[in-house]
Amino acid sequence: MAKLEDIVRKQKPGATFVISAQMLQMSPREFDALAQVWDDEGGPGFNVAAVPFRVVVEDEFFISRVTVVRTTAEV
Repeated sequence: MAKLEDIVRKQKPGATFVISAQMLQMSPREFDALAQVWDDEGGPGFNVAAVPFRVVVEDEFFISRVTVVRTTAEV
């Protein structure tokens, strides 16, 4: 997922930033599955820093945006 890596690499360690389904050109359903893993295990070069923002699609809640903190780990 090159686009995600590009977004994360642009941030300085310790920076707080947002990653959204729209930024990655994903549906909320696809992004939700990825964001749940990030929430549990951390992402490539970042950790989730706040409660994920959810949207309702066809009567189901999906994560559509997460606020994260850049770590010093390599992406």
